[in-house]
Amino acid sequence: MVRKSMFDRILQELQQIRYRLDDLENVLSKWKPLPLEISESELFSLPDHLRKTYLTVASKGECSATEVSNLTGRCRSIESSYLNQLARMGWLVKRRDSKAMHFCLVSGKVLKGTTKTKEKRRTHLFS
Repeated sequence: MVRKSMFDRILQELQQIRYRLDDLENVLSKWKPLPLEISESELFSLPDHLRKTYLTVASKGECSATEVSNLTGRCRSIESSYLNQLARMGWLVKRRDSKAMHFCLVSGKVLKGTTKTKEKRRTHLFS
């Protein structure tokens, strides 16, 4: 009896994980243009606090500082600062939507169309 209920709980959790993965795949497949591919070593070159913010934006696609702060559990003003740092470093792109600023990942097309290149982004990371 106990084992069956444990297996049922494990099965339910696996199903929930699968549903979440399906949702993520749907969100990622709708991104146009596709986000810039970043190697793990580049991602680990970010400080922990900025990496957490960057990965939150990457998981949502596009979001504001309020949405990011709700997901990370940090204050909105701190997240706003981190998002702006990432935008200045070339990791994110920001756009104004009425009063709110929205941030999304840099795509290959956006990166080529601006003066920022991968090399400039790397120099910002280490300076």
